[in-house]
Amino acid sequence: MPSALEIEAQLVVTWNGHALQLAASGTYLILNIPSQQVLDQLTAGPPKVAGALKVPKAPKAPGPDPMQQINDLCRQLGWVLDLRVGGKTYVTFGVQRTPKITLNAVLGKIGSFFS
Repeated sequence: MPSALEIEAQLVVTWNGHALQLAASGTYLILNIPSQQVLDQLTAGPPKVAGALKVPKAPKAPGPDPMQQINDLCRQLGWVLDLRVGGKTYVTFGVQRTPKITLNAVLGKIGSFFS
């Protein structure tokens, strides 16, 4: 019996006019997002309603980090998930105990503040 789920796939999903590409071979998955701005839109959550009352944010509840949960799931499944932004590796999940964040991710996030 195999120790990990192996897949072969190529998928292109269009979201708000942007092509998100997912490719998988064996236990290695690559998710390519076209730009930092698209990643920011994806992770921003639902749009804010104009004129809505601002609800104060509750303090962050103690618990696992969402990135750590993705990393743990990838490790359990035996997968490596390589998240790429503009063709450059942004973060890698499933390789080690904590997600591996690259310098491209840090510089991309800083650059997105100025656009």
